[in-house]
Amino acid sequence: MLIESLFKLAKTQAIELEIFALGGDRMELAGAKMLGKTTRLAAMGLIESIPFIWPTLQLQKRAKEFFRDHPPDLIILIDYVGANVAIGQSAKKIIPQVPIIYYIAPQVWIWSEENIPSAKLRATAEKLFNTEKLIAVTDKLLAIFPAEARFFEAKGLPVTWVGHPLVDRMANAPNRQEMRQKWAIKPEETVIALLPASRQQEFKYLVPTVCAAAQKLQEKIPDIKFLIPVPLALYEPKMRELVAEYGLNAVIMERDQTLEAIAAADLAVAKSGTVNLEIALLNVPQVVVYRLSAITAWIARNIMKFSVPFVSPVNLVLMREIVPELLQEEANPERIMQECLDLLLNQQRRQKMLDEYAETRAGLGTVGSCDRVAQEVFKMLELRGK
Repeated sequence: MLIESLFKLAKTQAIELEIFALGGDRMELAGAKMLGKTTRLAAMGLIESIPFIWPTLQLQKRAKEFFRDHPPDLIILIDYVGANVAIGQSAKKIIPQVPIIYYIAPQVWIWSEENIPSAKLRATAEKLFNTEKLIAVTDKLLAIFPAEARFFEAKGLPVTWVGHPLVDRMANAPNRQEMRQKWAIKPEETVIALLPASRQQEFKYLVPTVCAAAQKLQEKIPDIKFLIPVPLALYEPKMRELVAEYGLNAVIMERDQTLEAIAAADLAVAKSGTVNLEIALLNVPQVVVYRLSAITAWIARNIMKFSVPFVSPVNLVLMREIVPELLQEEANPERIMQECLDLLLNQQRRQKMLDEYAETRAGLGTVGSCDRVAQEVFKMLELRGK
């Protein structure tokens, strides 16, 4: 959506715009010329990231070569702090005159003084998230959360809060009734959207657990149907195998049907991440789950003394528990099943969650986030006389 907004604004100003990108298929479809694809490189955790180090270094090398051969007028770094900080450092060495905008910074602001009293823990978090290096390579930061804007402003970085891009995307979200008709859902059926994975590691550590919980739910609620969007086509055979293994009454859907699955659902079980905000914006109750490898979890707890108040962005926006988070050992089939049953049967708890979603939505800003980002980009280009 950002690329579309950039091209749209360029057209209104009669500016000829070229966008080169490292990213996914949606960027390419929007008109970016791809330097490389990053779709399969995402990972969470220390051990889990190891297989992606070499391909990430190759993409960084490609970016360096591009800076030397085709210096851009401006660079936008989006998310992925480790790789992007390295790219930013290369850019500052090769083309120091080119400004860098950082959009969607790492959630290091969670470890602010108001949330984490321990100065030592805050310092560890800032080091882990490359905060000093990020600030050093960034000329302007565009924040998607108000707390993020406050955190980086306090660090002396020029910041503009633009709001969350999901608000734009969800403006034309699918309708519940229409989606239930489309997917032939009977009035008496209870529908649960299962969204446990977007990364390869999650198929190993999380998806089987969620499928086992779904099996337990199916035993409790005979008229139940599961809608399962698959993030990448290469994961579909494994997902079908697990659905068959656990005997689930499930419909496997494509990635671009994720919002349809959520809209049609009475409840969602989802990994922690942006999808939690999508679920909240569609007003569907949810249970958030996540598991890392046992080794990574042990290192985080015992060596790095890693601790956060929440992991789901729905809770992070207001810094209080709105949706339940089941992490590591708590993310087991029995516990997931019990949380789901309670949210399906306890109308008071369901309604409380839905009421609090409204507060979360207010913290995400208004429609037009991507257009505001595009405006900030063109302001910076104007400052350079471009």
